Amino acid sequence: MRVRILAIGRLKSGPERDLVERYRTRCLALGRGLGFAGPDLVEIPEGRARRDVERRADEALRLRERAGGAQLLLLDEAAPAMTSEAFAGRLAELRDAGQPDLALVIGGPDGFDPDFKRQGAWSVSFGRFTLPHQLVRVLATEQLYRAFTIIAGHPYHRAGDEGGA
Repeated sequence: MRVRILAIGRLKSGPERDLVERYRTRCLALGRGLGFAGPDLVEIPEGRARRDVERRADEALRLRERAGGAQLLLLDEAAPAMTSEAFAGRLAELRDAGQPDLALVIGGPDGFDPDFKRQGAWSVSFGRFTLPHQLVRVLATEQLYRAFTIIAGHPYHRAGDEGGA
Protein backbone atom coordinates (compact mmCIF):
# COMPACT_ATOMS: atom_id res chain seq x y z
CA MET A 1 0.00 0.00 0.00
CA ARG A 2 1.37 3.37 -1.02
CA VAL A 3 1.30 5.96 1.78
CA ARG A 4 1.50 9.70 1.23
CA ILE A 5 1.28 12.71 3.50
CA LEU A 6 -0.52 15.56 1.76
CA ALA A 7 0.09 18.84 3.55
CA ILE A 8 -0.99 22.39 2.95
CA GLY A 9 2.01 24.70 3.21
CA ARG A 10 5.73 24.26 2.91
CA LEU A 11 8.00 22.91 5.62
CA LYS A 12 11.12 25.06 5.75
CA SER A 13 14.60 23.72 6.43
CA GLY A 14 15.24 23.16 10.09
CA PRO A 15 14.77 20.68 12.92
CA GLU A 16 11.17 19.81 12.03
CA ARG A 17 12.11 18.91 8.45
CA ASP A 18 15.05 16.90 9.78
CA LEU A 19 12.76 14.90 12.09
CA VAL A 20 10.22 14.29 9.31
CA GLU A 21 13.02 13.01 7.09
CA ARG A 22 14.44 10.81 9.88
CA TYR A 23 11.11 9.05 10.45
CA ARG A 24 10.33 8.95 6.73
CA THR A 25 13.65 7.20 6.07
CA ARG A 26 12.90 4.69 8.83
CA CYS A 27 9.45 4.08 7.36
CA LEU A 28 10.89 3.48 3.90
CA ALA A 29 13.31 0.86 5.23
CA LEU A 30 10.87 -1.00 7.47
CA GLY A 31 7.67 -0.56 5.47
CA ARG A 32 9.02 -2.17 2.31
CA GLY A 33 9.09 -5.62 3.93
CA LEU A 34 5.59 -5.11 5.36
CA GLY A 35 3.89 -4.21 2.09
CA PHE A 36 4.01 -0.42 2.48
CA ALA A 37 5.60 2.11 0.15
CA GLY A 38 6.44 5.58 1.36
CA PRO A 39 5.50 7.80 2.98
CA ASP A 40 6.00 10.43 0.34
CA LEU A 41 5.49 14.04 1.41
CA VAL A 42 3.44 16.17 -0.96
CA GLU A 43 3.37 19.87 -0.16
CA ILE A 44 0.55 22.01 -1.54
CA PRO A 45 0.72 25.81 -1.39
CA GLU A 46 -1.69 27.59 0.95
CA GLY A 47 -4.75 29.13 -0.65
CA ARG A 48 -4.45 32.80 -1.63
CA ALA A 49 -8.11 33.85 -1.36
CA ARG A 50 -8.96 36.71 0.97
CA ARG A 51 -11.69 34.89 2.91
CA ASP A 52 -11.02 31.74 4.91
CA VAL A 53 -14.06 29.97 3.41
CA GLU A 54 -12.66 30.47 -0.08
CA ARG A 55 -9.13 29.46 1.00
CA ARG A 56 -10.42 26.20 2.50
CA ALA A 57 -12.45 25.42 -0.65
CA ASP A 58 -9.44 26.11 -2.87
CA GLU A 59 -7.16 23.97 -0.71
CA ALA A 60 -9.75 21.15 -0.68
CA LEU A 61 -9.89 21.17 -4.47
CA ARG A 62 -6.09 20.90 -4.73
CA LEU A 63 -5.95 18.22 -2.01
CA ARG A 64 -8.55 16.14 -3.90
CA GLU A 65 -6.55 16.50 -7.13
CA ARG A 66 -3.32 15.34 -5.46
CA ALA A 67 -5.01 12.52 -3.52
CA GLY A 68 -6.38 10.92 -6.67
CA GLY A 69 -8.15 7.73 -5.69
CA ALA A 70 -6.38 7.36 -2.34
CA GLN A 71 -8.34 6.64 0.79
CA LEU A 72 -8.16 9.77 2.92
CA LEU A 73 -7.16 9.99 6.57
CA LEU A 74 -7.73 13.54 7.75
CA LEU A 75 -5.57 14.69 10.64
CA ASP A 76 -8.11 16.90 12.36
CA GLU A 77 -8.03 18.25 15.90
CA ALA A 78 -11.86 17.90 16.12
CA ALA A 79 -11.75 14.17 15.30
CA PRO A 80 -11.56 11.38 17.88
CA ALA A 81 -8.15 10.28 19.10
CA MET A 82 -6.82 6.79 18.42
CA THR A 83 -4.19 4.64 20.10
CA SER A 84 -1.02 3.75 18.25
CA GLU A 85 -2.04 0.09 18.35
CA ALA A 86 -5.45 0.86 16.82
CA PHE A 87 -3.80 2.98 14.13
CA ALA A 88 -1.38 0.17 13.29
CA GLY A 89 -4.29 -2.27 13.16
CA ARG A 90 -6.21 -0.02 10.80
CA LEU A 91 -3.21 0.33 8.48
CA ALA A 92 -2.74 -3.44 8.43
CA GLU A 93 -6.45 -3.97 7.71
CA LEU A 94 -6.36 -1.54 4.78
CA ARG A 95 -3.21 -3.17 3.39
CA ASP A 96 -4.65 -6.66 3.80
CA ALA A 97 -7.91 -5.61 2.13
CA GLY A 98 -5.92 -4.54 -0.95
CA GLN A 99 -6.25 -0.78 -0.49
CA PRO A 100 -3.64 0.51 -2.94
CA ASP A 101 -3.23 4.07 -1.71
CA LEU A 102 -3.64 6.00 1.56
CA ALA A 103 -3.21 9.74 2.00
CA LEU A 104 -2.76 11.29 5.44
CA VAL A 105 -4.00 14.84 4.99
CA ILE A 106 -2.86 17.88 6.96
CA GLY A 107 -5.00 20.94 6.32
CA GLY A 108 -3.99 24.57 6.25
CA PRO A 109 -4.10 27.10 9.08
CA ASP A 110 -7.83 27.65 8.50
CA GLY A 111 -8.64 23.94 8.81
CA PHE A 112 -10.53 21.76 6.36
CA ASP A 113 -13.39 22.69 4.10
CA PRO A 114 -16.57 21.17 5.66
CA ASP A 115 -17.50 19.31 2.44
CA PHE A 116 -13.98 17.90 2.21
CA LYS A 117 -14.22 16.71 5.84
CA ARG A 118 -17.46 14.87 5.06
CA GLN A 119 -15.76 13.12 2.12
CA GLY A 120 -12.81 11.93 4.21
CA ALA A 121 -12.80 8.19 4.72
CA TRP A 122 -11.78 8.65 8.34
CA SER A 123 -10.34 11.27 10.64
CA VAL A 124 -8.09 11.13 13.67
CA SER A 125 -6.74 13.66 16.13
CA PHE A 126 -3.40 13.90 17.89
CA GLY A 127 -5.32 15.43 20.79
CA ARG A 128 -7.20 18.61 21.55
CA PHE A 129 -4.13 20.83 21.58
CA THR A 130 -3.70 23.23 18.70
CA LEU A 131 -0.41 22.19 17.12
CA PRO A 132 1.78 23.91 14.55
CA HIS A 133 1.45 22.19 11.18
CA GLN A 134 5.21 21.57 11.19
CA LEU A 135 4.87 19.44 14.33
CA VAL A 136 1.84 17.61 12.93
CA ARG A 137 4.07 16.43 10.06
CA VAL A 138 6.62 15.17 12.58
CA LEU A 139 3.90 13.38 14.57
CA ALA A 140 2.38 11.88 11.40
CA THR A 141 5.66 10.41 10.19
CA GLU A 142 6.60 9.19 13.67
CA GLN A 143 3.21 7.51 14.13
CA LEU A 144 3.54 5.86 10.72
CA TYR A 145 6.94 4.52 11.77
CA ARG A 146 5.52 3.42 15.13
CA ALA A 147 2.63 1.67 13.35
CA PHE A 148 5.06 -0.15 11.06
CA THR A 149 7.09 -1.30 14.08
CA ILE A 150 3.93 -2.55 15.81
CA ILE A 151 2.92 -4.48 12.69
CA ALA A 152 6.44 -5.92 12.43
CA GLY A 153 6.58 -6.86 16.12
CA HIS A 154 9.62 -4.59 16.52
CA PRO A 155 10.43 -3.44 20.10
CA TYR A 156 10.36 0.31 19.31
CA HIS A 157 6.80 0.63 20.61
CA ARG A 158 6.44 0.05 24.34
CA ALA A 159 2.96 0.14 25.76
CA GLY A 160 2.06 -0.58 29.32
CA ASP A 161 1.12 0.72 32.72
CA GLU A 162 4.51 2.22 33.54
CA GLY A 163 3.48 5.77 32.58
CA GLY A 164 5.45 6.03 29.32
CA ALA A 165 4.80 8.67 26.67
